Amino acid sequence: MDPGSVPNVDPVTHGGTADHSLVDFSLGSNPERPPGLASIYESAFSTSRRYSLDDYSEFRVAAADYVGCNPAHVVPAAGVIEALRLALGVTVSPGDSVVIPKPCCGEYAREVRLQGGKPVHVRYDRIFEEVDPDEHTAVILSHPSNPVGTAYSTDQLRRFVEQCRRADTPLIVDESFLGFTRLPSTAGLDGVITLHSVTNVFGVPSLRAGSAAATGHLREALTRARCTWVLSLPAVEAATYCLKQHDFLEETRDRIQRERERMVDELDSFGYDVYPADSSLILFRTDDVDTVLHETRTRGFAVRDARYYNGLDSHVRINVRRPHENDALLDALAEAV
Repeated sequence: MDPGSVPNVDPVTHGGTADHSLVDFSLGSNPERPPGLASIYESAFSTSRRYSLDDYSEFRVAAADYVGCNPAHVVPAAGVIEALRLALGVTVSPGDSVVIPKPCCGEYAREVRLQGGKPVHVRYDRIFEEVDPDEHTAVILSHPSNPVGTAYSTDQLRRFVEQCRRADTPLIVDESFLGFTRLPSTAGLDGVITLHSVTNVFGVPSLRAGSAAATGHLREALTRARCTWVLSLPAVEAATYCLKQHDFLEETRDRIQRERERMVDELDSFGYDVYPADSSLILFRTDDVDTVLHETRTRGFAVRDARYYNGLDSHVRINVRRPHENDALLDALAEAV
């Protein structure tokens, strides 16, 4: 597939399949959910008959504890994409230059263009070396990268935060997959707008609950611009419950780390060109994407055709799932080489 022929907006950016007979390795979401979440959903049904209080105080406290910032810095949003639109809406004007990583999900460029801005694609692993924040209105990072799955060095990231701060260039950091790691968040750092959701780590892609975190004038701008009643009460109660499930979170991180390392080693032994992985995402290069897609689907699995991402022309992305599911997928991938 010629990357130049791919439309600007990827119709299935986050993966996912409508065929529920397939084990879905294309969706970057935890296959497990916190125990007791179903009862929270059920009990929250009665709250749908009234509006929520617009301060979202309990949710903001839980979200702040999750990322390690002050609750006053948290601005509720209906998922990361809504938070991204909010962040760009208060920082970008027509004609502004905005750095986005390459490869990345299609929404980054789309949301920049919706504000009249000009997206400037820079390789995700060259941004710190090649980008001068003084030359741009804003910079977007995906940390860890989607679809690559690689996280930035904490020291390098903090140095770049300082560069952006000196240039008065807002740094927007999408940390959608950071929860699968034990790396520190950028939430609460001056000059940064950090984006988070409960979608991926807690296995609830349709919940649409998340937040932006910022300090100073950026937080004030986000607070003024956000929609009133942006989250429903059922979403608030479910998301708040998830964010407090510390044991579940630690068990998830342990499983992801253990299984990711094993899967990367196996894929490498099969001859795939595997990218360094730090989250639940694993990206690898193959000489024949179509064969991999066909072989895995025949065996009952959906994997992500990463050719939709700008700059990737022979790649597949998978998500780390449960051990027995990972074993079965690895068997299929061994046959597809």
